[in-house]
Amino acid sequence: MNDDKEKLLLSYIEENPFMTQQELSDRSGISRSAVSGYISNLIKEGRILGRAYVLPTKKGITCIGGANIDRKLQCENSLLKGTSNPVKTSQTSGGVARNIAENLGRLGIDSNLVSVVGEDTEGKWLLNQTRPFVDISSTQLLNNETTGSYSALLDETGEMVYALADMNIYESVDIGFIDKRWCTIASSKMVLLDTNFPEEVIKYIIRRCQNEGIPLTITPVSAPKINKLPSSLEGVTWFICNKGEAEAYLGMEIEKEGDYFKAAKAITQRGAKRVVITRGDRGLIYYTTYKEASAILPPKIDVVDVTGAGDALVAGILYGYMKGSDTEGACRIGIACSSITLQSNRTVTPFLTQSKVQKEFSNHFK
Repeated sequence: MNDDKEKLLLSYIEENPFMTQQELSDRSGISRSAVSGYISNLIKEGRILGRAYVLPTKKGITCIGGANIDRKLQCENSLLKGTSNPVKTSQTSGGVARNIAENLGRLGIDSNLVSVVGEDTEGKWLLNQTRPFVDISSTQLLNNETTGSYSALLDETGEMVYALADMNIYESVDIGFIDKRWCTIASSKMVLLDTNFPEEVIKYIIRRCQNEGIPLTITPVSAPKINKLPSSLEGVTWFICNKGEAEAYLGMEIEKEGDYFKAAKAITQRGAKRVVITRGDRGLIYYTTYKEASAILPPKIDVVDVTGAGDALVAGILYGYMKGSDTEGACRIGIACSSITLQSNRTVTPFLTQSKVQKEFSNHFK
């Protein structure tokens, strides 16, 4: 009920930011004292900015979720179990939300990162690597916590064989942490949410974005973590996942081409407006509530490393969408970004620029 009254007051303030609290009371039928309480709460939440109740300017994309250290171990020869395998080891910045935020920054989109890292050497290094491309003022250093890490074992072709994740730090995130940063979140043109944070926090963000009309993109971290999502995806603008994640969320098997579209349609029936399911070297399919559906094939390239390609794809889709592309165009831009990343040994490639994406797009989608 309070949310309805706050929405009503916000609609009046949008019409005339200089309305007095008495005028708001007279027009809404809400008592003067109650209006004062609602206004105080709206200011505290960052949904209006003081006198004369100026609404925050919408800007950029806020990415909420993981910020990790990525360690990659690539086998020099075929992997043999039960013995020592020679590998090449590298360390880069990682985390789904962080990766997408950096990719967006490299593409010229203002991005903010809402996350947590340990107050340790890895955490400080990670923020220093991220800062040139992303606003990290909403990311917190935590005492007595270890920065999240993701270690991937790749075969000699660059395909992932095993992945190990230490994400215990994210269990320290609660709803209060999100509330303190809601002013930044609410002033975004789009929110990107991964599934690293606790279930109650994820559901709170989804519900609040829906209630406040904030466009929301969800991209799961893994099949196990997709179970943190609610059954209802009402208010979700984009839902971008891979085959395994879609199967886990819906409790179905995807085997044939048509199964991908059935799965995507089932996710739209849960409330998401646009659904993308990736298919590895067979590109992606999309299905929307606007009666759009298609498959997009990737270009033929020499793959160096698959890690981070999915995050680049999401960033490319959102970049295209923010620039006014339709669903097909946004997905094609996502494929172009993913292709550039696949040809690099970096989780977030420094070669991801607007001009490079335009060239990759033109070469493949003539």
